[in-house]
Amino acid sequence: MNEESAAKLMDVSHLLSEIWVVIVVGLQTLAVVATTGHLVLSNRDVPSTVGWAGLVLLAPILGVGLYWVFGINRIERKAHRLRPETSLQSEEASVRAEQRAHRILETRYPGLVALGHLGDELTQSALDFGNRIRPLVNGDDAYPEMLAAIEQAERSIALSTYIFDHDAAGKQFIAALHRAQQRGVAVRVLIDGVGQRYSRPHTPKVLRELGIATGIFLESALPIRNPYVNLRNHRKILVVDGRTGFTGGLNIREGCILSLDPPHPVQDLHFKIEGPAVRGLMDTFGLDWAFTTGERLGGEPWYPVLGPIGETIARCVPDGPDEDFDVLRRLILGALAQAKRRVRIVTPYFLPDQALVTALNVTAMSGVEVQILIPVRNNLRFVQWAAQAHAEDILEGHNRIFLTAPPFDHSKLMVIDDAWCFIGSANWDPRSLRLNFELNVECYDRDLVRQLDQLVEDKLSNAIEIDAGEMRSRILPVRLRDGFARLLTPYL
Repeated sequence: MNEESAAKLMDVSHLLSEIWVVIVVGLQTLAVVATTGHLVLSNRDVPSTVGWAGLVLLAPILGVGLYWVFGINRIERKAHRLRPETSLQSEEASVRAEQRAHRILETRYPGLVALGHLGDELTQSALDFGNRIRPLVNGDDAYPEMLAAIEQAERSIALSTYIFDHDAAGKQFIAALHRAQQRGVAVRVLIDGVGQRYSRPHTPKVLRELGIATGIFLESALPIRNPYVNLRNHRKILVVDGRTGFTGGLNIREGCILSLDPPHPVQDLHFKIEGPAVRGLMDTFGLDWAFTTGERLGGEPWYPVLGPIGETIARCVPDGPDEDFDVLRRLILGALAQAKRRVRIVTPYFLPDQALVTALNVTAMSGVEVQILIPVRNNLRFVQWAAQAHAEDILEGHNRIFLTAPPFDHSKLMVIDDAWCFIGSANWDPRSLRLNFELNVECYDRDLVRQLDQLVEDKLSNAIEIDAGEMRSRILPVRLRDGFARLLTPYL
């Protein structure tokens, strides 16, 4: 080959290289523009939008990839299309309970009528009177009650959970569900696609081998356990025969049974619910089940007529990145505005957005005592660092923060004055309040609040209170670390 031919080949090669560079840069630019456009048009949370946009613009390849894997809501579901077909008698009983609830609310809790109306507007459902709600501490109290209900089931069992471990605790539930199915009970189990990866073998596989109808909610494409993946079904629901319900923070795993002295113990709080509010638990499960499997549950086995059985006024409050978007956060803001004397918050993950921080500070500075209880040591390192950075602003606003003693406390609870409480699966972080599917129950009941206040007092007896001076006195490297972790809040 002569020099002229070699030069021509080099020119062609150089030209092709330049063309490929132009193509790659063009595709990258197109991807950044498309991603940024999608962010602006679809993301309703401004801090999250700014955070993702910054990542996309500063690190295009990484940012675009992470956003399309973790940052978007792929769930477009119309709840009314998936609602179960309930009986006429059940519908009529529910309407009667709703009408009675507001009359009693006005009589017994006149200062909370506005909060009740806010819940009506946010949830498009009404309060129910006639419920009995009992707190169950840790798996030690909750699991025996739940297993007993499953053993006594006659017609139907609906179970939804984030984590269902195949361990000493999980095997008890698997055996009880199998026995119920063999008795002819209709059993449906829904497990989150990420949560299933916390155990080996995966519990859905075990249940299906036993012939138990099991759905996996949005099974993750990642073959690993990742606690930071969004759009998870974090709800914990058990409904037996449509009459007895359980909900709260408890997953199904051995670590929640403290009497077993497990290697990784977890404190938690669950609730047994009887009365008309159980219908709300069943509605939420039915919607998730229909979305996951296509099967619509309805009729007497799932929706019997529910009469009054107690004195609690209650309402189930589902929340998620679909039609129920931002319901929990706005109801919390409304509750803070109604507080007159004291607010108590127990949560394992405390990363409030700026609106919640402002509301907490305004509430505390107006003379209301605000107590926030979080674990002294978190099980998620980045969350603990970010929470420590948040603490400075919270403490400057006259709120009080207490660090609860080990074992790790996974309880979720909010109590306002002496009459209102908010219980369920949601944490005080962006993932629960914006990105995951959660279920809380708002309750109006002085006796129930008195019991929960005592539980909080028990936690406070071994807790350590921190102040703003302590947070400011942290060494500079630690403050910088926590500050950078706080910047990750939209992704955490």
